[in-house]
Amino acid sequence: MAEPSRHDEFLLRRLNQKAEKLLQEIDKFNLAEYMELLNNPRRFFWVNLLGGIGRGVGAAIGATVVAAVVISLLRRLVVLNLPIIGDYIAELVQIVQEHL
Repeated sequence: MAEPSRHDEFLLRRLNQKAEKLLQEIDKFNLAEYMELLNNPRRFFWVNLLGGIGRGVGAAIGATVVAAVVISLLRRLVVLNLPIIGDYIAELVQIVQEHL
């Protein structure tokens, strides 16, 4: 069998480097852990359920904070007594307060 040439050795080194880099990238994305999760349906279900609950609670809290800030700003605009939109804002704040 013939010995590998310098070009072949270069290609093998380069292939090894690329393989190492690929393994590092796979480790970065925790692909093995993800595959293990996919193979365990119960754990997959619970992880997704808890993640969904967390996202839902976070969205509800975020929407509440944004709504509170908007209502607070609208109240301050009513105090300014703006000529055209002041009455509309006052009516809107009153409707929101009645439904809370």
